[in-house]
Amino acid sequence: MDYLENLKKETARLIDNFKKAVSGIRTGRPQAALVEDLRVDYYGQQMTVKQVGTIGIQPPRDIVIQAWDKNAVPAIAKAIEASTLNLGTSMEGNIVRVHLPELSSERREELKKHVSKIAEEHRIDLRRLRDEAKKKSDALEESGDIGEDEKFKAREDIQKEVDRVNGEIENILEAKVKEISE
Repeated sequence: MDYLENLKKETARLIDNFKKAVSGIRTGRPQAALVEDLRVDYYGQQMTVKQVGTIGIQPPRDIVIQAWDKNAVPAIAKAIEASTLNLGTSMEGNIVRVHLPELSSERREELKKHVSKIAEEHRIDLRRLRDEAKKKSDALEESGDIGEDEKFKAREDIQKEVDRVNGEIENILEAKVKEISE
């Protein structure tokens, strides 16, 4: 039943991708994940912010990036300002400071819709994985490798895994929506 193991590996990767996708969405409080994967043009190479400096949080609403090389500071600031995050920066020596303004209620609603859209995209991927696993179990039955009872048991196991992952996606979604609402 390698198709079931394959399904579990794929669903684990799907959940990781979903967590990563929503971690970069801005909420009311600063998070390093917001800027750490932004691309910086550093001496002609594309690197992430976390590769060119240390990211810290300074409550209540600041992200502080301490560049390892002072020459990287303008590139980091440019990458943040050019991103879709609509954030401004200030530079002090080898430090880039990003101040997060208070979220408006309209922006909060937009973010909630965006997170829900990402969740739905991942649910669609999950359904595709489920269908692939079902096709593999059907093919095994047709080839005579498993019987009809084993096929129905396999479908039951596949659906249990899908239900578990859907629940996990829902929990992550609820936590993110609550975080955005704060």
